[in-house]
Amino acid sequence: MTLPDAQTVFVVSADRARVRPLASLLPQATVVHVGSAEALLREAHVQPPAVALLYTDVPGVPLAQVLPMLRQRAELAGTQWLAVGTKGLGALLSAGADALISDTTAPEAVALQVGNMLARAQQSRDLHGRVAALQRRSDDWDHEEKVRDQLIHMLVHDLKNPIAAVMGLLEIVQDDARVPDDSRELLKVARDETQHLLHLAVNMLDIRKIQAGKMNLRRELMFSPMFQEVIALACGDVGSGMRDRVIRTEVESNLSPASADPEILRRVMANLLSNAMKHTTGGGQIAVTVRAVKDAVQLSVKDDGEGIPAEDIPNLFAAFEQSRLTLHGRFDTGMGLAFCKLAVEEHGGAISVQSVRGHGATFIFTLPLAHDADDDDFVELLN
Repeated sequence: MTLPDAQTVFVVSADRARVRPLASLLPQATVVHVGSAEALLREAHVQPPAVALLYTDVPGVPLAQVLPMLRQRAELAGTQWLAVGTKGLGALLSAGADALISDTTAPEAVALQVGNMLARAQQSRDLHGRVAALQRRSDDWDHEEKVRDQLIHMLVHDLKNPIAAVMGLLEIVQDDARVPDDSRELLKVARDETQHLLHLAVNMLDIRKIQAGKMNLRRELMFSPMFQEVIALACGDVGSGMRDRVIRTEVESNLSPASADPEILRRVMANLLSNAMKHTTGGGQIAVTVRAVKDAVQLSVKDDGEGIPAEDIPNLFAAFEQSRLTLHGRFDTGMGLAFCKLAVEEHGGAISVQSVRGHGATFIFTLPLAHDADDDDFVELLN
C-alpha cells in the first residue's frame, strides 16, 4: 500500500497565490497547488499528500462531496485534512475534515497548524510502517509454523509404521522358545524402548494438533465399565514393563456419565501410567482410581516411586521444561505430560500433581459430566 508522502502538502484552492506564503514558511515541505475537486481526486491517487488544505471557495463540485470518497482510500489513511474558509466549514467537518481554520488567519498561524499536522502524518506513517513490519513478521512466523507442522506430520506418519513393525517383530522373537532367557530380557527392553519411541512421536503430533485447535474430540458418554476398559487398554499400551509393577484399579460403580473421547482418554492414561512406571522400580505399586466429585469424574494415578523434586513441579506439564533423568536412566522430554495437560483441558477439565520427594507422586485430573443434550441422547438410547 502506498502511504502519504510525509512532506507533501496540497493547497486545494482556486487561488494559486495561496501556495507561495505557505511554501516559504514550510521550506521542508513540498507545497502543491490543486485547483479543483476533480483534480484533487486525480492528484491524490498519484501522489498521496500528508496534509491537504481544503478551501471552501473552490468552484465546481463541492469538496464536502469528494472528501468522504477520499477518506475511504487506503493510500490516504494517514492524510490530514484541514478545512479553510469562512463559510461551509460545517459541511467539510461533517464530511471528515480533521481540523478547521479561517481563511483570514495569518499565514504564520496557518503554517504552524500545517506543521503540527505534518508531524501527526509522519507519526501515522511511522506507525503504518511498524504495523506492516510486524505483519510481515507474523506472516513469516505463520509460514514457518505451517512448514513445521507439515514436517512433524510427515515425520510422525513416516515413523509410525516402521516402529510398529519393529515392535511386532520383537514381540514374535521374544515369544520364541528358542531364545535364551538372557536374550529374552534384552528383547523386552528393546520392545519397551520402541514403545516409548512410538509414544513420543504420537504425542509430538497430537500436541501440535491441540495447540493449533485441530484436534476434534469424538466425545462419548462414559460410564463405569467404559473407564475400566480404557484403563485396561492403556495398561496394555504401556508395554511389558507394567508386568513388573503391582497395578491396583478402583472404579466407583454407577458413575454419572462423563463426556470424553475414549481414545484420547486412553492416551492420557497410558502416558500417566508410563510416567509412573518410569519413576518406580520393579515391584512398585501403582494405583488407578476413578470416582465422582462435584460436577465431574476424577481420575488419579498414584505411584510409590521416587517422587518429584519441588523445583520441577511448576513446569512439570510443559514440554521440554522438566527434562531430567528417570530412575532407569532415560532422559524424559516431558512430551507425555504436556499432551496430558492439553488433552484434559481440551475436554474442559484440569490436571494437577501432588508429590513429596522420595514418597511417590499422584496425578489427578477431572472430566466434566455430560451436558443435558448428551443425557437426552442417552435417554433416547434407553427408550
